[in-house]
Amino acid sequence: MPNCQPNKLFLTSQEIEQIQEHQVAGHLALGGKLGPQIDESGRFCKPLQEDERGSREVAFYEALYSTSKVKKQILRFFPVFYGTHITEASDGSGLHPHLVLQDVVSDYLKPCIMDIKIGSRTWYPQASEDYVAKCLRKDRGTTSLSLGFRISGLQIYRGKKSGYWKPDRKQIQKFTADDVRSVLRKFVSSNQLGDSDCKPDSPPACYIYGGFSGIFQQLLELKSWFEDQTDFHFNSCSILLIYDGESEKNGGNPQSTIKLIDFAHVFDGNNVIDHNFLGGLSSLIKFISEASATQLSKPKWLDAPAA
Repeated sequence: MPNCQPNKLFLTSQEIEQIQEHQVAGHLALGGKLGPQIDESGRFCKPLQEDERGSREVAFYEALYSTSKVKKQILRFFPVFYGTHITEASDGSGLHPHLVLQDVVSDYLKPCIMDIKIGSRTWYPQASEDYVAKCLRKDRGTTSLSLGFRISGLQIYRGKKSGYWKPDRKQIQKFTADDVRSVLRKFVSSNQLGDSDCKPDSPPACYIYGGFSGIFQQLLELKSWFEDQTDFHFNSCSILLIYDGESEKNGGNPQSTIKLIDFAHVFDGNNVIDHNFLGGLSSLIKFISEASATQLSKPKWLDAPAA
């Protein structure tokens, strides 16, 4: 288990290797903007927001990794926390505190990723009226309010010739419920044409979404935890769905996994179940169940339970 006390070290710009090229949502370190970077050890350095959001996210990670209430089986759904570093900001503004986390896609050759923001309400009760109004506009203008979740970003590996399919944010923000169903099928389809109107086939669904260690089973484990946990309320957090597109295309284990991210708006649960997150998670599980209903084939390794 990582050290839960922030480890404030100074890293030079030479020790920061690159931006996270596989980031599909959130603030990107491009064009001189402040955003996450990858350090020389391959860890994900996320700039801390300078107001209470930054300190709140650090406090959440410290609490998560220090309490005995959260079992190891659930901790695997969160990035490993290594503390904080003070390092050069990506926007050239000088030294800036960063969260240092596991790069959750570092072990994937061609990571396929979907970032899904959970909850029909993305604002938190303590927020200002202006912030609530801003969130309400986005929740009502996307599928958050109607479905309990919305897709914030994604990329799908289509092969050596075509590379990644990565729709822009404006296109994603216009997704309807039917679009979400289509994209959830497309995410695990062997037909990776860029045309969003195509009807994808879904042979890989049974071993990316399904199986003993597939995404569907992991989401059910997470749901079981949220049905009981009352320590945290997760506002405006996301779940990443991840698998290796290269392994999948070569008939190997795609290493399907889920990760929860973005905890700047996590608050004390006060012994109350987080119904907003739980409801959105349950809705996502239902949609993924529908998307994986057309299982056509499965590899032999799927029959064996995970070690």
